[in-house]
Parts: sequence; structure tokens; C-alpha cells
Amino acid sequence: MNTTKLIAQALPAAMPLAPSNEETLLRSTVAGIVAKYGHEYYRKKSLTGEPMQELWDELGRQGFLGLNIPEEFGGGGAGLTHLAIVLEEMSAGGCPELAMVLSQGIAGSALTRHGTREQQERYLPGIASGEIKFAFALTEPDAGSNSHNITTTATRSDRGWRVRGAKYYISGIDHSDYFLLVARTGQDSTTGKGKVSLFVVETDVPGLTKEPIATALGAPERQFSLFFDNVELENDRLVGEVDRGLDPLFDGLNPERVLSAAISTGIARYALDKACSYVKQRTVWGNTPIGAYQAVQHPLAVAAIELEAARLMARKAAELFDAGLPAGEQANMAKYLASKAGYNSLDTAIQVHGGNGLAYDFGLADLWGIVRLQQIAPVSTEMVLNYVAQHTLNLPRSY
Repeated sequence: MNTTKLIAQALPAAMPLAPSNEETLLRSTVAGIVAKYGHEYYRKKSLTGEPMQELWDELGRQGFLGLNIPEEFGGGGAGLTHLAIVLEEMSAGGCPELAMVLSQGIAGSALTRHGTREQQERYLPGIASGEIKFAFALTEPDAGSNSHNITTTATRSDRGWRVRGAKYYISGIDHSDYFLLVARTGQDSTTGKGKVSLFVVETDVPGLTKEPIATALGAPERQFSLFFDNVELENDRLVGEVDRGLDPLFDGLNPERVLSAAISTGIARYALDKACSYVKQRTVWGNTPIGAYQAVQHPLAVAAIELEAARLMARKAAELFDAGLPAGEQANMAKYLASKAGYNSLDTAIQVHGGNGLAYDFGLADLWGIVRLQQIAPVSTEMVLNYVAQHTLNLPRSY
């Protein structure tokens, strides 16, 4: 049975297109909280490399960081759909937050679906409240995000597991208490591909070295290389089954793609709001605002159309995930559409501002790095297209 038929049988007769009263209230409440901080708050944190801790703590106190975590572990039990609303509103308020993608999105989802009861009780309440943060360590210098080709290994030891190797471009490890580590634990004798397992690791575990990577990203979360020199892990740090780490991994990566889309669509909304406000009052020749000219209107209209399409696909992906249905196709499509919409909206907003678009006072150009990042990570545009070509169009793999 194909995915389309499966979805049609499992979902209600119609997916709601209009937001519920609960969703509307959620958006307005979160937007009100974020407005107290504003984009200047985000910019200052980006310049210093400090986390947006005050905003994070306030959202945590009011229960907005744990909406996708089950109620029995201190969360809201609402699902990814509602968590994505929170992140989109943060981003639309000029405060995009990568930590939510990693901690609530990846770790929260993987541990909810694949963690032991002990792991769930140990980590999920802190994720839900925001009191603990998780990062995520998959990519490597010679493997990128190809999980089958990673060389960081976890081998059996007297204590449990011993980890050796290196990871590359790991976000926000300096702001986190733990991270999920993807490590090679075996090899398929038929294909030669590596088998991987997933582990919970403390960020201050002995034998782990963290080195910052200088980038032009311009976000509170810095990038790091990680080096594992015989890092010892207890057996209870394994998430899921040995050599079957792809199961919890992908149950974390689909939410990651949806929340990445939420960052992009939120920034797109932020940029378009600023652009439309500016062009309605900006005059150059005479008293006619530049927003009256089609050369200004049309690029903004295109950006608005792209944004709406991305938001709809992101919602579909989130609802499928919350329903326990296959969501990989929709999550990847949402990531693709949203990354393009976010980039085009911000670029258009900068363009209609002219030179002002590059001034810090107008709060646009400093978001370029995080918007451009969405086409590279958490999954590149090219890998999304590969996924759609193979899984949607049934075309052969080239790798």
C-alpha cells in the first residue's frame, strides 16, 4: 500500500485548514512574549554567543517548550504541530531559536518514541521545562550527514561503551547539558554499510574535547568540532537497540525538518512585515510610496505566495507525524519549500529597503546567515531533492 492510500485511510475526512481557537490563542500568547524581547535582543545574543536564556526560561515557565512531550513527563501532550507554532512565532518576532530544533525536536521526539522508561523519566521533564538542553552530533568531516559512512565508533567496554572519533559542525554544544550521539557500532556484511546506534552523552564527559569553528552564521548558537578520546559511556546511555539507531534517528530528524521549516517561515513573515511597512511609507520621487509600484509589489507578492505554500506543507508534515503516520516525504518537502521561501522573503525585504536593508537598525541583514543555513542544514537542498526523486518519483539512486 502506498503512502497516499495509508494517509487517506488513517486521517480524518478533512484536515482543518482554518486554525482552531486554541491555536490562535497559542500564537498570540507566544507572539506577545517574544515581542517583549524583540529582534534587538536576538542580535545582541548573536554577537556575544550567549543563549537567549531569558526568553527561553519564560517560555519554559509557561509550558510552551514542552508541547510535544507527553503529559506524564511534564509536557503539554499536544504534539509537533503546536511546538512548530511556538517556534514560528519566535522567528516571526525576530528571535529564531535553533536550540528548540535540537532539544525538543530531535531529542524530545527520539526519547519519547524510543527511550526506555528510565531515560524518559530522567530526560523528558527537563526537556519539557527547558531546564536541560540537548544538542545533536551526527555530521563528520568526511561523511557529512551520511550516517552509513560515519567513522566515529562505539565499541563494547567493561563499563558499557567506548567512543573514539570526531564530529563536525555541531550546533550549540556550549549551551547544552547533553547531546545525542550517532556512532558506528557495526557493519552490514552484505552491503558494507555501517550500522549505527544512538547514545545520550553529557557535554562535560571526560575525554571529550570541543573546539569552536569560526563561521559567519550570526546566531546565538556557535558551531563546534568534537573529538572523542576513549569516552566511556554506561549501558543505560544507549537509545533504542544496538545497530538500529536509524529508527530513533529518523523519528528525530523528521521533527527537525518541520521545525527548521518553522524557523524559515517565521523569518519570512518577519521580513515581509518589515518590507510591507517600509514600502508603504518610503517615497523617493514625489509623494507616491514605492510600494505602489509593481516592480516593488510583485517580488513581495511572489514571496507571500511561496510562504503560504511552505506553511501549509509544514503543517501537513507535522500533523502526519503527530498521527503516527509516515511523514518523511512531507517533512522534506516542507523543509525545501520553507528554506526557499525564507531566503527569498528576506532577500526581497533587504532589496526593497535599498541600502537600509544592510543597516543593523532595520533588523534584516543579520538574519541572512541563519536563513541561508536552512538550505544546507539540517539537510541540504540537494539531499531533499534526492529523497523526493527516489521516494516520490521512484527514480533510481545514484549513491
